Amino acid sequence: MSLLEQLVKQRKSVRSYDTEFKIKKDEILDLLSLASNAPSSSNLQPWRFIVIQNKELQKELRTIGFNQAQIEDSSAIVAVLGDIEAYKNVEKIYSLNVEKGYMDQSIADRTIKQTLNMYPTMPKETLMQIAAYDAGAIAMQFMLLAKDRGYDTITMGGFDKDAFAKRFNLPDHLFPITLIAVGKAAAPAFNTTRLPIESLTTYYE
Repeated sequence: MSLLEQLVKQRKSVRSYDTEFKIKKDEILDLLSLASNAPSSSNLQPWRFIVIQNKELQKELRTIGFNQAQIEDSSAIVAVLGDIEAYKNVEKIYSLNVEKGYMDQSIADRTIKQTLNMYPTMPKETLMQIAAYDAGAIAMQFMLLAKDRGYDTITMGGFDKDAFAKRFNLPDHLFPITLIAVGKAAAPAFNTTRLPIESLTTYYE
């Protein structure tokens, strides 16, 4: 079994954390940087983050998170946000691609034009769906990378998103998607079962 296969099997949703354990800010930023290699629609990277390691703020956030203890007890909370105006970075992103030699200028120009013609005309709900989908990819990569370094995680979609947006003064183009607690487990996670993949898959050959 490969290391990746082991990580996928070993990563569990941990709800009980060592309150004394701390992860350094630089390591969290490094994990997020690595996780950002996740794919995204048109490579627009519509994810944004708020990292919370202040215990008083974590305690306050716990009330927004329906009193989930891991919000307060974990070493950090990584809030994953979506940006419905991520397309505004398209010129910056594709100019860097050209600068790095990853693509020709003509391809970058065509992609920039297509993006600026298409994304601003999309309904807000569609842009939110795209951002939420892409956020799922980077969240999973973050959790697997954290597990690889010996940390534990849990992702939480159950929290008062309106209250969160208000507390952190989110501008209209940003919206909260999920909270990830990260730290050291104080108690093992529950094992969980999975439905047989055959019962969930339609296969054509």
